[in-house]
Amino acid sequence: MQAPSVGGVMLPRGNGEAIRLSRGASLTDFAEKINANPASLVAVMMNLGEMVTATQSVSDETLQLLAGEMNYTVQIVSPEEEDRELLESFDLEFGEDEGSEEDLVVRPPVVTVMGHVDHGKTRLLDAIRKTNVIAGEAGGITQHIGAYQVATEVNEEERRITFIDTPGHEAFTAMRARGARSTDIAILVVAANDGVMPQTVEALNHAKAADVPIVVAVNKIDVEGADPTKVRGQLTEYGLVAEEFGGDTMFVDISAKQGLHIDSLLEAVVLTADASLDLRANPTQDAQGISIESRLDRGRGAVATVLVQRGTLRVGDTMVVGDAYGRVRAMLDDNGNNVAEAGPSTPVQVLGLTNVPGAGDNFIVVDEDRTARQIAEKRAARERNAAFAKRTRRVSLEDLDKVLKAGEVQQLNLIIKGDASGSVEALESSLLQLDVGEEVDIRVLHRGVGAVTESDIDLAMGSDAIVIGFNVRAAGRAAQMAEREGVDVRYYSVIYQAIEEIEAALKGMLKPEYEEVELGTAEIREVFRSSKLGNIAGVLIRSGEVKRNTKARLLRDGKVIAENLNIVGLRRFKDDVTEIREGFEGGINLGNFNDIKVDDVIATYEMREKPRV
Repeated sequence: MQAPSVGGVMLPRGNGEAIRLSRGASLTDFAEKINANPASLVAVMMNLGEMVTATQSVSDETLQLLAGEMNYTVQIVSPEEEDRELLESFDLEFGEDEGSEEDLVVRPPVVTVMGHVDHGKTRLLDAIRKTNVIAGEAGGITQHIGAYQVATEVNEEERRITFIDTPGHEAFTAMRARGARSTDIAILVVAANDGVMPQTVEALNHAKAADVPIVVAVNKIDVEGADPTKVRGQLTEYGLVAEEFGGDTMFVDISAKQGLHIDSLLEAVVLTADASLDLRANPTQDAQGISIESRLDRGRGAVATVLVQRGTLRVGDTMVVGDAYGRVRAMLDDNGNNVAEAGPSTPVQVLGLTNVPGAGDNFIVVDEDRTARQIAEKRAARERNAAFAKRTRRVSLEDLDKVLKAGEVQQLNLIIKGDASGSVEALESSLLQLDVGEEVDIRVLHRGVGAVTESDIDLAMGSDAIVIGFNVRAAGRAAQMAEREGVDVRYYSVIYQAIEEIEAALKGMLKPEYEEVELGTAEIREVFRSSKLGNIAGVLIRSGEVKRNTKARLLRDGKVIAENLNIVGLRRFKDDVTEIREGFEGGINLGNFNDIKVDDVIATYEMREKPRV
């Protein structure tokens, strides 16, 4: 059956069959699936009111619209499925242990610490590290690589635990968002004096969504007002029942500040892992795992912390991490020591990658550099297409009035970053006090000290927020990310300027700013009277240049006599001219304004739009 022709070309019409396409596919990709001419699909999209080129990445909604018009259905392949298919095309597989049961050995549990802000997550991680500092290490200082491994004794047997050490870090958020691939057990830190708080519940929900066992660390038991029993009672409401109450969740009362009962907490983690999980991996296969965090080091290039999940990673291996690849030049542990190999559940810093991978990116070891490069390039192209497809015009101050009138936004979301906490608080307080009526609210989603980061842009993307940078700029890749995603980032150095712009935007008055630019001055030497044109000033141009059709003001004895005049006519001798420069004489006609005298000065100027800084 044929669809109606477009431009004389008959298009194939489906019977509702499904077409599989990746995110950010183009009309050309769609055309290949149904054996159609891409140009004819462009014509169909034009008929539907969408201007799209044949090779342009388009959104999922656009593909669905086109498919519906031609009686097809579109299945958008998920990123995970897409990646699996990509690896399968190279005879690779991620996420499976190779070999038989005999090849599997017990591996340490990987633990993430969660909890409400100020309940002691960071202090707990520090306390765990200090109780496990390797003897003789210089000053007891360890290198922060985003993860570390500690040892504890359980039933007279040494057991190791790997901690992902990124509380509050953007990588931590990315890891949580990607589910349980990186974490085996979550430690939920709850302050004994505060009890369950909003972020405690949020962290608990993240852990449950990731389907990981939870060990509760009741912290600050040495603080006045501490009530560990109350914490146990509160968490019962959320499905975490302590063992002493007949449940299966281990609660340990600790003081991270005093270092109390840290060993008991580590023992609880090991016992929970043994009881709830079968943590085994094959150490003999090619290494696979996940990137925890990464950065660009001036001396060493791209440096990535990776967690080996199965297999053994060795120096000299060729690996691909997300859209980065390379041969492992060196590996460092959390003490800064060079290591030759890293087995399952071991975190190491890797040097030798082509670029900086993202937090949560999978890594896999391959046989050849060429294979690694091809996988990385395909991943990069796929991500680029998906990014182009989903790019939308987000709310900016200029179009806020239009969006408000359309009823699309009832509140203006802001993210404020500044150079000092005092100035950030002052700016936030001033903005929240703006009175712009009941139609719209101002909501500050996040405020902080320091440069605008990729994490801020992520938050702005998800909530259509405007980012305000006060005496700070976007750091690293945040500026390109904001431009790519269409996030409006505003920079200010004066608080009242930010307040005025936000207020003007909310009131729909944010117009281009203009500034007056002086062009030139002319001294009147003689006044000529014309019955047709009125009084004409015979002038000598003292400075700059005088142009026809510009604004002017008349000065007499240094005082402004008339404002907002127009240079209607300009002559040199008998010729009409468009401008007269400094040092030349000419005639100026100010239109209907005739009150001019010898020695008066005509100052000309124009209004130019001032670029926003």
